Amino acid sequence: MSDRLQQHPGHTGGLRVKLYAKPWLLLVFVPVLLLIMLSVFRYGMRIGERIVPNITDFFYTMTAPSPAPTPTPLTSFPTSLPQVGVIPYTVQAGDSCDEILTIQMRMQDAGQLFSDAKPNTVKALGSLIGQDCHRLQPGMVIRLAPHYPLVALSGVVLKVEPLSTPQPIPTPLITIPPQSPATIDCASGCVLTVRIAPTSEIRLLVQTALPVHVGSQVWAQAMLARKHIANFANYPFVDPEAELVGMTMSACDLQIDRTHDPNGLACDQLLPNTIDDDGGAWLFGVTGPGNLGHWGYQLGLPSNTAVLIWLTSWNGTLSFHRGNPVYRYNERTLEYGVI
Repeated sequence: MSDRLQQHPGHTGGLRVKLYAKPWLLLVFVPVLLLIMLSVFRYGMRIGERIVPNITDFFYTMTAPSPAPTPTPLTSFPTSLPQVGVIPYTVQAGDSCDEILTIQMRMQDAGQLFSDAKPNTVKALGSLIGQDCHRLQPGMVIRLAPHYPLVALSGVVLKVEPLSTPQPIPTPLITIPPQSPATIDCASGCVLTVRIAPTSEIRLLVQTALPVHVGSQVWAQAMLARKHIANFANYPFVDPEAELVGMTMSACDLQIDRTHDPNGLACDQLLPNTIDDDGGAWLFGVTGPGNLGHWGYQLGLPSNTAVLIWLTSWNGTLSFHRGNPVYRYNERTLEYGVI
């Protein structure tokens, strides 16, 4: 019975017996075990060196304030600025003021805007052209001006002022140090102070969902501020002696940095204007990449040439086509002439 109940050694006991029986196995087993432990330790250290910094960077990025956008490098300023001016015209036999404005200046609503039923409107037109519309004679020279004119502009944003101040939501449980926002929400409208030349600034009224910040590059076409005439709210002309520098204008066809605003105002949405009725609009600008070249208006003139061009409207989108009128500014006479 004792022989049957005799217990056989297990695996552990067998290994111990073998090690005792053969001491050299211990000398082999221990170094191998240490080598395996060292390899596992070193591998774990390398994994830790990679994972821990990545986790730290992840939480730092999540909690750190957003960095300010990097401004887009600005195309060099044009050496000339768009110039407000008039076009001399010699009256022909049978001409009337309405016909001249309709044919020469493409002003389809001239007869409605300047009417003898409203003598002050005809008087204002006579003051602009330099002659009484009721006494035009062949050979007289009059001054014509573009109606509701646009101007092409580009520059760097110096200041962003929202038209409506947002109301902060109080958060008494969290204390956050005051910070200057990198961008300002201009969805409800902003006034941008823009440098368009090294020493020249203008103000643009914009309404856009695009991020705007100081240092942004802005491209826009804008409606020039018209001359104020008493009891003539829709007077369509700019004061010929008006200065572009310092003027406040409403912007359309807006681009901030590298992004054109697809939902921004089209130029025919700026009121008042007659772009849809006329099938186009007049635009003051300067040739070259710093201005008209941005829109692809290639006129075949030297860069930095001040011009007045007619843009054709197609469903509110303005573009220049070969054959459209182009007038070049004469710095000596301060007038525009046909090229």
